[in-house]
Amino acid sequence: MEKEKITLIDAFKVFKEEKNIDRPVMMGVLKDVFLTQLTKTFGSADNFDVIVNVDKGTCEIYQNFTIVEEVEDPNAEMSLEQVIEDSGDDDYSIGDIYTKPFPMSGFGRRGILNIRQNLQGRILDIEKANVFKKYTEKIGELFTGEVYQTWSKEVLILDADGNELHIPKSEQIPGEHFKKNDTVRAIIKSVEMRNSTTPYIVLSRTTNEFLERLFEQEVPEISEGLITVKKVARVPGERAKVAVESYDDHVDPIGACIGVKGSRILGIVRELRNENIDVIPWTANPQLLITRALNPARVSSIDMGSSDTDKVKVYMQPDEVRKGIGRGGCNIQLAGMLVGREIEVWRELPKDLASEEEDVALEEFANEIDQWVIDKLMAIGCDTAKDVLAIEPDQIAKRADLDDETVADVISILKAEFED
Repeated sequence: MEKEKITLIDAFKVFKEEKNIDRPVMMGVLKDVFLTQLTKTFGSADNFDVIVNVDKGTCEIYQNFTIVEEVEDPNAEMSLEQVIEDSGDDDYSIGDIYTKPFPMSGFGRRGILNIRQNLQGRILDIEKANVFKKYTEKIGELFTGEVYQTWSKEVLILDADGNELHIPKSEQIPGEHFKKNDTVRAIIKSVEMRNSTTPYIVLSRTTNEFLERLFEQEVPEISEGLITVKKVARVPGERAKVAVESYDDHVDPIGACIGVKGSRILGIVRELRNENIDVIPWTANPQLLITRALNPARVSSIDMGSSDTDKVKVYMQPDEVRKGIGRGGCNIQLAGMLVGREIEVWRELPKDLASEEEDVALEEFANEIDQWVIDKLMAIGCDTAKDVLAIEPDQIAKRADLDDETVADVISILKAEFED
């Protein structure tokens, strides 16, 4: 029997020592595996008892026989003579139950192999379920780990238990590169099962939530609840705007987030590969929030439109427009994200310049400019020649969905009208 115990210990040594599985689950799985093999071997396991000792790595199996006069099922019945001979005890009678240990050798080599394989499969299934549950409950949390391997399309990270986590290229900040053993912080974005394999855990460094978690980690006042991050808008690798609010009149939310000499914000900026971060005070007033988001560009006026679906028109002096729009339109895009509306920047011409000479309606240029082009210009609020000339060419192309060559031709035609 001792040799059988040793064989059994070898069979689930990995299960007992290396797998982080609850004790009741372990015992249930082991018992079920042996009962399954008993059923496969004898056709039924109803007359068997399986006792598992996980701590010792042992298992005892007992076979129960009904004592009968004539044996019809040798796997479940024994005659009185057989029982007396087997036990050496004559204190039995017909109808009693005789229990005897079932040796592991009774499974045979093939049976032991089946038990081992079945056990390994069940362990793997439990591990998958545990990992899936563990990381599903952590979605949205910050994760720190070391890079194990890098590929062109993703980075592989291992946690302390050897589970694989992935940062796809699409979830990496543009331009960043990793090498083996680099320490990486990212947010747990999603967990999914793919074709019954191990859970595919996706980490991200591009989400707004990642930036929010970094602020919570770097700014104690946020983790303590004195300051809250109300809204985050971000173009990963370029620029981000974070609107914060303080619940304590004695705590300056902007100063707390930036830190002494920028110590706190600089740590976040370095983590995001020098992404520019603007921290602004939150307000529920959308016009004031837009004004703050576009700072340092000065806003002359804002037209919110008649409904929440209308584009917001922000008017600025010509020398403020470039600052308001930002490089590649990034600044105005982020301001729009903060208020949840699309924003357009309009150049406000000085009154004396606007009245110097008469304007000309776009319809007057129908012989020189295709009507479909005029229609597109009028659709963005440009009814006259000066309306068009007051906007930067790249903004006309973007807002009216026209190619640069067409815009250049239109501007040339309109300018010629006033030059004449």
